[in-house]
Amino acid sequence: MNRSLLVAFIPLVLFAAGETPRGFTGNIERLDPVFDRLVAPGEQMEKLADGFKWAEGPVWFDGALIFSDVRENTAYRWKPGMREAEVYLKPSGLLSPQAGVRRSLPGSNGLARDAQGRLLVAQHGERRIAGYAHGQFTTIADRFEGKRFNSPNDLVVRKNGDIYFTDPPYGLEGLDQSPVKELPYHGVFRVTPEGKVTLLAKDIAFPNGIAFSPDEKILYIGSTDDATPHVAAFDVNADGTLANERLFLDVGPFMKGADRRGCDGMKVDRDGNVWTTGPGGILVVSPAGKVLGRLRTGEPTANCGWGEDGSVLYITANRFLLRLPTRTRGAGW
Repeated sequence: MNRSLLVAFIPLVLFAAGETPRGFTGNIERLDPVFDRLVAPGEQMEKLADGFKWAEGPVWFDGALIFSDVRENTAYRWKPGMREAEVYLKPSGLLSPQAGVRRSLPGSNGLARDAQGRLLVAQHGERRIAGYAHGQFTTIADRFEGKRFNSPNDLVVRKNGDIYFTDPPYGLEGLDQSPVKELPYHGVFRVTPEGKVTLLAKDIAFPNGIAFSPDEKILYIGSTDDATPHVAAFDVNADGTLANERLFLDVGPFMKGADRRGCDGMKVDRDGNVWTTGPGGILVVSPAGKVLGRLRTGEPTANCGWGEDGSVLYITANRFLLRLPTRTRGAGW
């Protein structure tokens, strides 16, 4: 049996709407009148499914939403009209025993798609970026200069096919003290369609979410470092390398009370607004760095992604899968 796909398209009975032991209590906070151009007044987030351990990495792929549950080593599939999510990949990130892999976070994390029709997977357990097609995983990148990555976390695809990804140590037991950690830093990398891997940055404490501006001249990277949670911006040079690192968003002022979650996954809309996870849920930030509004999920929130016609935002918030219609569209739709 192919170990890369032990279970596929098996219905998973999750809690349906109104049947959860703890209901969804999210709301939308409007901080600037411009926000009404992005989300209609009166619009609310809708809960689609419940019961996950740590939902992550939503991507619209082949007419459906695919998303990870990192703790359960599973990727799920949901599409409009379904009352339940179904198992799409199990295992999703750890395919065979690996020394030093964090038992609580073995699965797939960030997901993306490429022009070849592959699902791209950041696999914690296998410590690589993989492609998935025709029922099999293939390695896209698992090493830099002969050393294994830590645990690739999130990724984004440039229009020319280059994959940019972050590599913090969250998938390793002991994190920085892990005996199987081979790289002395937490890098941001690029892998070309030909398989060449380049280190682009290594000074972000815990690089996590990653996204391009619509014109791909700026790369945004979120850091979950508890000491300085923020989103950094880099200029993208003509050769694809990065320059001019600068602070785009300091989320420290938003970390109050129960809102203590740093920056994780993010996406960008067609006008360059950044929709980044952070304290309280999703912060919606103008290209100039002004916070316009906040989608308060009431849960630690890992990531978001555009779907359907590009105007619908899907959100993975701890145990919940959520959906929000918007007045904009994702970059590239």
